[in-house]
Amino acid sequence: MLTGLQIAVIGGDARQLEVIRKLTELDAKLYLIGFEQLDHAFSGAVKEKLDEVDFTCIDAIILPVPGAGVDGQIDTIFSNEKITINEEILKKTPQHCKIYSGINPPYLQEISTKADREVVQLFNRDDVAIYNSIPTVEGALMMAIQHTDFTIHGSNVTVLGLGRTGMSIARAFHALGAKVKVGARKSEHIARITEMGLTPFHLSDIEEAVVDADICINTIPVQVVVASVIAKMPVHTLIIDLASKPGGTDFRYAEKRGVKALLAPGLPGIVAPKTAGRILANVLSQLILANFDEREDKQS
Repeated sequence: MLTGLQIAVIGGDARQLEVIRKLTELDAKLYLIGFEQLDHAFSGAVKEKLDEVDFTCIDAIILPVPGAGVDGQIDTIFSNEKITINEEILKKTPQHCKIYSGINPPYLQEISTKADREVVQLFNRDDVAIYNSIPTVEGALMMAIQHTDFTIHGSNVTVLGLGRTGMSIARAFHALGAKVKVGARKSEHIARITEMGLTPFHLSDIEEAVVDADICINTIPVQVVVASVIAKMPVHTLIIDLASKPGGTDFRYAEKRGVKALLAPGLPGIVAPKTAGRILANVLSQLILANFDEREDKQS
């Protein structure tokens, strides 16, 4: 149980509702910031303004999956107010306070380092990333069906990256009858792609690999689908970029050439927020409880 712990949940989407539900069930006291438009009430959780929360008593801060923007702005779908987090807020928290976020973007990394507070990246964990790849795959399939006028079966699909999401994407499209090529850099990934019965290519050969692509799905969070790559694609190619913002695609050039390119980070929160939220809630509750138990042991 998390009895006695005070946790600030700042912003987020529908996934956070499962997190809030789980933590209140475990008897934590929650302060919900950026949730004033949320109709549902949770026992043990109160809606607050950011400047109304006493951060000197906060044991943990939970941010949305994307963390904080370049100016510290926090995304939320339950508020029209601008919510920003900064170094001063983090410095007010107790030394043991941890910040939980899906990823740790540069701004959040900078202010947490200056405040000497640890950021726990949930998407760095294999279990979260693998579970999360399931709704991501379903969302990518949905987008592919919605934005094309041909079947996935028999189409040429190019997947960039064989990480935890890339592997699930490649496997699912292959299972639906697509002819799947997968680009990677590591020799062990090339071997795994071959073992999976797919067509491997080194990312240095990406321009040759996309010349017949009907669908190109990027999972790599760096610029890989650059202008020279898009120039080699058929005009009908659909690019689905699943990498975190700003993605790995030159969207400006894609639009100029008439190639449809869609940036789709956070698909789990769109297509299956309840399932995606439960994944985060289960892991978060385990991590916070483990941290709480560790502090209790040190104090005893």
